Amino acid sequence: MTATEAPRATEDDRFADLPAGPRICHRLDGPEDGEPLLLVAGLGLDLTSWPRRMVDGFAARGFRVVRLDNRDAGRSSRIATPPPGRTRQLLARPRPDAYDLTDMAADTVGLLDALGIARVHLVGMSMGGMISQVVAARHPHRVASLTSIFSTTGHRRVGQPARSTILRLAKAAPRTVEESVERHLAMLAHIGGPGFPPDDDLERAWATAVWERVGGARSQEVARQIGAIQASGDRTPELAGITAPTLVVHGDVDRMVHPSGGRATAEAIAGARHVEIPGMGHHLAPGVVDRLVELTTDLARGAGRTDTARSAGAQRTGENR
Repeated sequence: MTATEAPRATEDDRFADLPAGPRICHRLDGPEDGEPLLLVAGLGLDLTSWPRRMVDGFAARGFRVVRLDNRDAGRSSRIATPPPGRTRQLLARPRPDAYDLTDMAADTVGLLDALGIARVHLVGMSMGGMISQVVAARHPHRVASLTSIFSTTGHRRVGQPARSTILRLAKAAPRTVEESVERHLAMLAHIGGPGFPPDDDLERAWATAVWERVGGARSQEVARQIGAIQASGDRTPELAGITAPTLVVHGDVDRMVHPSGGRATAEAIAGARHVEIPGMGHHLAPGVVDRLVELTTDLARGAGRTDTARSAGAQRTGENR
């Protein structure tokens, strides 16, 4: 599998050329000596989709925040394989040459290797939650904690989007920045929760900036990412192998990933904490960001205390031999 060249970098963007092929764009925030925390974005979203308030919140708590553009998103590599057609997507029949979530998880671990990060707190939303789950299951020694936000297991009977959402996703890609912005605001009005309304001015500015950053709509890239999710199938058995302290957060009115997806994820991972937030939909709205930062920070701090206790116990055991 080959990857196309990524677009030119901006001042804040950095690039890592991975041995497996993709070139991964990323950004770093927070103190250089802070505990690493990696944010993995969702379907079709770039690294700027994480609210600035959220990034700054983690940085203010001492984390070294890493954000990446997944393959086929933002300024990371475009993968040179044909996208699945609409019929394949609707029937969940991925192309035989499709990449899958395991490949995207390998990109994530490859970036950690390139940055010299041995162990990280993983935070993923939606598809990014799926990628993070795979990393935690297949590379347990690299994951200090896992926060999975409005994500799911891949089982067909849980976490499915509402039919009204599927119809919106099936529309042709927008052709202008104005159309893209209005489409984004309309989708947020549909999938956002009534308890946490979006800031329309902020969202309008973001949608305009992301169009300029990625160079317009990327329908083929999104289709390939959908193919990756479908090619991965039901990951429930794999999730049972996750050992990292895990937090699963979901809204109770999510029309993109039904709340049953969050419940199934928490049930599949031993010891996972499940927080279902009333009035929250499929959006990191201003009113919920601070709570997500606190919940994730509490998880990470608890994981750190557990690691310290384990190290101390191992040291004492060695001394007593």
